Amino acid sequence: MSAAPPVTALVLAASRSGSEDPVAAIGGKSHKCLVDVAGQTMIERVIAALLDSGACGQVLVSIESESILRQVPRLASWLDEGRVETTPSAENLADSILSLADKGSPPLPLLLTTADNVLHTPELIARFARDALASGADVAVGMTPEATVRAEFPDEQLGFFRFRDGGYSFCNLFVFRTAKSFETAEAFRGGGQFRKKPWRILKAFGVLNLLRFRFGRLTVSGAFERISRRFGLRLETIEVPYAFAPIDVDNPRTYALSERIIGGREAAG
Repeated sequence: MSAAPPVTALVLAASRSGSEDPVAAIGGKSHKCLVDVAGQTMIERVIAALLDSGACGQVLVSIESESILRQVPRLASWLDEGRVETTPSAENLADSILSLADKGSPPLPLLLTTADNVLHTPELIARFARDALASGADVAVGMTPEATVRAEFPDEQLGFFRFRDGGYSFCNLFVFRTAKSFETAEAFRGGGQFRKKPWRILKAFGVLNLLRFRFGRLTVSGAFERISRRFGLRLETIEVPYAFAPIDVDNPRTYALSERIIGGREAAG
């Protein structure tokens, strides 16, 4: 009998407080994750990719109430079967993540992603989880080179970190391998959105690092070496070589783009 898959997945799916989400408004939903993209809800697509990857032994969804997910029949079935469980969300992303660490035995290794990354595929998830665990890092961070993205999407308005050795974009994929790695969750206190507002993660990791980044003095490996020293643990980037990996559904433009990409996949079989 083969061993159980080693990774627990945590999907951040709670609504943003304080303002109406423009994508939720498109679908007339209380939560963005319930909006259909090419015929399936976003949260349904994300969870299906995690389950089908073979890399996840458990899928947790951080959301205000399980009843929100039960509005979708397929999600209700997964909940009843025990394939998916919910964990209460907190006031912000950082505390939602840290609440797992407060438990006596936090689920590790933990793969963190978000409910609006509808383009992620089982193959992408499996590859990232494998490479993240093989790295031996306390925290592994999925990033895609700008050149990879621009080769397929040359005209899309996407945000990139500008390092000395090129641009990179976050994929909203992280693996926390050790209990100490939860300390880095403070980077999410400002709300995440690292692809659109990449200064947030560097600000969380120190003003000097932010300044060095701002003036183009750091390579991507050099930046993460400094971040590792700041936290006293090992952070590493994992290259995710898929042009669509950094694209999430955050506004009407990326909603339409995601529908086109998924439509193209389905047309191609």
